[in-house]
Amino acid sequence: MSIKKQFLKSKPVCKVSFKLQKEQVMHASRVNVVGDFNNWNENSDELKQLKDGSFSHTVELETGREYQFRYVADGSNWFNDDEADRFVSSGHGDARNGVLSL
Repeated sequence: MSIKKQFLKSKPVCKVSFKLQKEQVMHASRVNVVGDFNNWNENSDELKQLKDGSFSHTVELETGREYQFRYVADGSNWFNDDEADRFVSSGHGDARNGVLSL
């Protein structure tokens, strides 16, 4: 798993790139990154599958904020990214959300 942040000088935006290796997605055919930046919509921000089997997606997020997020594979398998800046309780049992600090 990897998260890369590219802060833009021209506007208060950060391009956040998410990348998952095929072994990390439990052989899923579809993976989405969901969070408070897209109202936890499981159908938005789908990662594109690359030729090597990995998945990648980039979003532009406003800087000066924190965003909670998780991944969902094939619409049902939720998991976190180990490279999140920190983790907080999701409010659903013992599940935790990753946090991006921008």
